[in-house]
Amino acid sequence: MECVALVMAAGSGLRLGGELPKQYQALAGQPMLRRSIEALRACPDLRQQVVIGAGQEGLYAAATQGLELPPPVIGGATRQASVRRGLEALAPRAPSHVLVHDAARPFATPALVTRVQQALAGARAVLPVLPVVDTLKAIDATGAVRAEVPRDGLGRAQTPQGFDFATLLDAHRRHADQDCTDDTGVVALDGVPVLAVEGEEENFKVTTEADMARAEALLARQPRRWISGSGFDVHAFAAGRPLVLCGVALPHDRGLAGHSDADVALHAVTDALLGSIAEGDIGSHFPPSDARWRDVASAQFLHHAAGLVQARGGRIEHVDLTIIGERPKIGPHRDALRASLAGLLGLDPARVSVKATTTERLGFCGREEGLAAQATVSLSFPL
Repeated sequence: MECVALVMAAGSGLRLGGELPKQYQALAGQPMLRRSIEALRACPDLRQQVVIGAGQEGLYAAATQGLELPPPVIGGATRQASVRRGLEALAPRAPSHVLVHDAARPFATPALVTRVQQALAGARAVLPVLPVVDTLKAIDATGAVRAEVPRDGLGRAQTPQGFDFATLLDAHRRHADQDCTDDTGVVALDGVPVLAVEGEEENFKVTTEADMARAEALLARQPRRWISGSGFDVHAFAAGRPLVLCGVALPHDRGLAGHSDADVALHAVTDALLGSIAEGDIGSHFPPSDARWRDVASAQFLHHAAGLVQARGGRIEHVDLTIIGERPKIGPHRDALRASLAGLLGLDPARVSVKATTTERLGFCGREEGLAAQATVSLSFPL
């Protein structure tokens, strides 16, 4: 029995505010979409397929770096249309079951997902629900309370919702012109019975700023373990090349020699990140013998290492970088380097330190033959 999780991330998320759709906004240092995907990845043998909005390809690539997911499916004008496109993309594979999950629900636990999957053994549609505990009132357009609504037998619907794949695909194909708020509503149009299972209070949908604050507080209460990593790199000066540090081109009479852009600062930070998760060094991931990395921007290496950290649930808490050399003087450029490094890692600049020192004219750095850099990173991981 193969089950695929269809992660719906095609919406605009306007009610939350901000410049990005809510699924790409940072939640305790990681995009919300990534947290929702990682929650599902904690369940063995459950493949993920993400549906995104048109024009969101860049945001998706940044949010999911290192997760080794299949290419995203581009959704439609409505959620229902987006789900159908996702199902059609899965049709050639024809899994036996599918879970449909909102990208704005980052707290689904393996226990909840397992509960839905197990219920599919005896049902074609499964819905996690929570009981309605508050008194319900009917209110008219003027704001006047008109009546009390009995809450007996009512439930609050959640995702992931589980389905027999063929049943859900057929329902979406035949009812594409209907306007349903969720997928159990689509199959219900065909008279398919829906089995309710227990949901989870913390599996709430992040919709408003208050929801985001609640999510941040929930993550802040979760215990984490702390790990540090260190990195060191050296590059010789070379004529005819630009000098790039932290992704910023600096004015200087020489650049640094190397197969890539030779950004010694980003190389040190990359090695520190790789060291924190015992993933070797930059050369093992991007060997200088490989022509693909010739003159490439070292930000690509940094993003790869940060993606590996994030894939393990890690959060970069602080970066401390020291650039070692006589010239160029780093002081006039410190703020630009710090801002660039913080931006590349998606961190507040307050969590990034860039310093410089000399070797008092001793050694190769003292003789102005090259530059060195060392970095220490602090990270936290869920227990």
